[in-house]
Amino acid sequence: MSNLSKIDELSVNSIRFLGMDQINKAKSGHPGIVLGAAPIMHTLFTRHLNVDPNDETWFNRDRFILSAGHGSAMLYATLHLAGFNVKIDDLKNFRQFESKTPGHPEVFWTSGVEASTGPLGQGIAMACGMALTEKFLEGKFNKPNNRIINHYTYVLCGDGCLQEGIAQEAMSLAGTLRLDKLIILYDSNDIQLDGEVKGCNTENVKMKMEAMGFSYFRVDDGNDVDAISNAIEEAKQSDLPSIIEIKTQIGYGSPLAGDCSVHGAPLGPDNTQELRNALEWKYAEFEVPEEVYQFYNRRVAEKGDMVNTKWNKALSDYQDEFPDEYLELDKFINNDFSFDLEALPKYEVGFEESTRKVSSYCTAIISSLVPNYIGGCADVAKSTLVRGANGNFDDENTTGRNILFGIREHAMGAMVNGMVLHGMSAFCGCFLAFADYMKDDIRMAALMGIPSLFVYSHDSIAVGEDGPTHEPIEQLTMLRSIPNTLVFRPCDPNEMVYAFKLAYDTKNKPSVIISTRQKVRTLAGTSYEGAKHGGYIVRKENGKLDGVIIASGSEVSLAVDVAEKLSEQGREVRVVSMISTNLFDLQTPEYKESIIPSGVKNMAIEMAHPMPWYKYSRNVYGIETFGLSAPASKVMSHFGFTVDKVLEYYNNIK
Repeated sequence: MSNLSKIDELSVNSIRFLGMDQINKAKSGHPGIVLGAAPIMHTLFTRHLNVDPNDETWFNRDRFILSAGHGSAMLYATLHLAGFNVKIDDLKNFRQFESKTPGHPEVFWTSGVEASTGPLGQGIAMACGMALTEKFLEGKFNKPNNRIINHYTYVLCGDGCLQEGIAQEAMSLAGTLRLDKLIILYDSNDIQLDGEVKGCNTENVKMKMEAMGFSYFRVDDGNDVDAISNAIEEAKQSDLPSIIEIKTQIGYGSPLAGDCSVHGAPLGPDNTQELRNALEWKYAEFEVPEEVYQFYNRRVAEKGDMVNTKWNKALSDYQDEFPDEYLELDKFINNDFSFDLEALPKYEVGFEESTRKVSSYCTAIISSLVPNYIGGCADVAKSTLVRGANGNFDDENTTGRNILFGIREHAMGAMVNGMVLHGMSAFCGCFLAFADYMKDDIRMAALMGIPSLFVYSHDSIAVGEDGPTHEPIEQLTMLRSIPNTLVFRPCDPNEMVYAFKLAYDTKNKPSVIISTRQKVRTLAGTSYEGAKHGGYIVRKENGKLDGVIIASGSEVSLAVDVAEKLSEQGREVRVVSMISTNLFDLQTPEYKESIIPSGVKNMAIEMAHPMPWYKYSRNVYGIETFGLSAPASKVMSHFGFTVDKVLEYYNNIK
């Protein structure tokens, strides 16, 4: 190793061996990054990171995101040393059932973890969202003599993260927006799981990063903590986001050092013993020298408490000098905003409007009532009508709440997750057919249990002339199948209003709101109380019940028209609006039976893949092919979404 002080060497090796002990005991894990990147972690935590293990939610703390989430054993070891609630017994239970130390970091599960990471690149993109939030808050609340918001977002990533498209998308936008409090620590070891990086990637990192608007720094010896620290200090002085390429050796000190085989398999006892000999480590498994604990207590916990206390004094001064701004800042810190349903529009029966336009009205009104409501679109705001307030966020207007994400759908969703993790109410939008690009973002929001909002327009084959590439078929099935997610497909203008209210009031899971491009009419039977149950009766039968038609979105109006035709023939049919299958599935069996009674003929209608509907009916009127390009009326007629065709289908149900 480089010329390290005794305490630095002891500390770095404590991280390394706590990591090896976890992985060996679990017989599972990734030792390569732990051995190679431990000096980076040690340097960041003991010399730069402002966190308070005794006040984990301190608002002005620095955020650290391990984008290379497979290095979790290294993170847990460091958090343990730093005084977070990660005990030795937790390290001994690494990757075990219900332990606090899962295979990849999980936010709200493990003390000190800021975001769930694992899918490579997600952490970088979420960090970009956090850095954007920091810059927004700086612009909104800081005063010349009181910079009450002033913290950094640090990321540790590897070659794999930087090869992911999501990371490139997010970093490109971060450079454009000059998110200067973002510092990426790049563990550059030239090795990935299948071999040498040069076998698949020969980019000039410096030129590429600078072209994207980043300051680039390089440390040639990944064991040189002074050089790493100096580079971080230089990055803090930059008025651009920064990346520090730190040349390390994967599996440093072990017999497998420099080889891809050390990436994702335990060293085992023999190789670990050779590592102990090479690094002259004489301590037992899971043993840490007392002076290391004392050092980390001084450099992390005590320093964090001191910086936190100083910040709270500044906050008190801020309250005295700027009482109105303080009251709003306090609401931001606690995310303490709300609005009543009555604040949103109410539409008369028969009124016709596209639900995408209604969604834009809802967004504008909520933005006026909720100052931390922020979001934007992937360069299709003129079509989706999804926009934030107060102008476009950029380096000249850091309080703008409309983010021009550009055509970066994947990064957009993850950045929204980062903003939500930082306490904002964040949303984004694009066409439903392109939700595929964002599936992992929605999945990560659901896994973390955070209320990110994803708004998708152009919800069906009614897109028409744009053709099959823009006509979603299977996307609703995909979205509804994601655990811990609410998908809303409103049937009329009022249901769109209800969807926004329900989504905003949901705090433990993401919501997806689907809107139409075409106009739909406001129905007499839609209600907020009904929408809260996910599925409810919008047209009640007048007499003996002949059957039930279940539908969502624009197809509810079609179902009502079919029911009216059947009524003229003397048969009474109930129409159920299924605004959210996810909410309906949470209802009691008694409620479900009251809406869709068993033993009664029924069918479901949706201009999409029929798969989600078979749990409610064996008769599903859907689409199992891709769409086609033609005027909307022609496309819908071709696929049989007309009153006559649906009526014929209903009449043929046995």
